[in-house]
Amino acid sequence: MASSITRLDYCQFLLSSQINYTLTYFAEHSRRFSHDLANRYLAGERITPRLLWENVRGQVVPSEAGYVVFDDTVLDKSHSKHIDLVRRQYSGNAKSVIRGIGVVNCVYVNPATQQFWVIDYRIYDPGGDNKSKLDHVKEMLNNLVHHKQLDFKAVLMDSWYAAKWLMLHIESLKKLYYCPLKSNRLINFPVSKKGIESNIDPSRKGMGVFDQLFNILQTIACSRSGPKTRCTDIYRI
Repeated sequence: MASSITRLDYCQFLLSSQINYTLTYFAEHSRRFSHDLANRYLAGERITPRLLWENVRGQVVPSEAGYVVFDDTVLDKSHSKHIDLVRRQYSGNAKSVIRGIGVVNCVYVNPATQQFWVIDYRIYDPGGDNKSKLDHVKEMLNNLVHHKQLDFKAVLMDSWYAAKWLMLHIESLKKLYYCPLKSNRLINFPVSKKGIESNIDPSRKGMGVFDQLFNILQTIACSRSGPKTRCTDIYRI
């Protein structure tokens, strides 16, 4: 049995295992490494976002038409009682609130080559750093624009990040953005209200009034050659 684990050993395990990433699984499927050996390695190893970027930057193929995707995932730790960073939070995969570690990911996509790379991440730990998931997204965006300096055109996010102040920040960086909106959001249109309402058909089945309204907003924002209709005038109710 080996006396130590290298970063290459552990990374090869992560790449080859597509389902289970636990230390127990690692030890059970390796003749060279025990669970305790792997645990000691991870206890002393720091795999930081900066280290991730240093290893992936040479592989990224940038594009002016590229886009970045922000999304979060929850690492299921339902059976863990004493692990730092574990907290109860909603998991989209489990469709319920579970005990786990939240991770906010930043993925860079080149639409021309259909390639993508994870280029940044943040651990969701509001009790430790007092930062929300939206704060992490803003931080990674600023790092991407001012430090990594990767070309990209648009930001894609899910409805969790549809906050007015974050959209305004993306606009200040002169980038486009797209994110679906939750049904309990209100939108202020700087165009004729009557003109928009005339395009809504309440009798249409399969598409609510809000969905039609959002589609109209997208059409206006994408087609107007003058001052665009901003999707940032969104308020919680």
